[in-house]
Amino acid sequence: MSMQCPICRSEQVITLDRAKRIGGLVGTVGGAMSGWAASRSATIVGAEIGSAVGLVGGPVGSAIGTAGGALMGALIWGATAGLTGAKLGQVIDQKVLHNYVCQDCGLQFGDIHTDQPLD
Repeated sequence: MSMQCPICRSEQVITLDRAKRIGGLVGTVGGAMSGWAASRSATIVGAEIGSAVGLVGGPVGSAIGTAGGALMGALIWGATAGLTGAKLGQVIDQKVLHNYVCQDCGLQFGDIHTDQPLD
């Protein structure tokens, strides 16, 4: 079932998804920075494994392995936090914001099925 404009009944309705995009961006950047910082502290398994694998190449290999492990930690944390931020933003879009825009009459409105006061 497609969304209809409550005023003109047009089915030319799009979603803005502002909070979802912002939440995903903030989560990805924050998660990547946290993951990089935590992985660089050598208390995270990724940096430790990278350092151990890199020992085959000597001190330089160990340093490269540690940086690679930290990078993997940043990527994993960034992806996880980005998904979490996007899901939270999606809930905000659906429950709080006027997420829909009618392309015919320009009306911005919320989901009429979930437009109820938050308890």
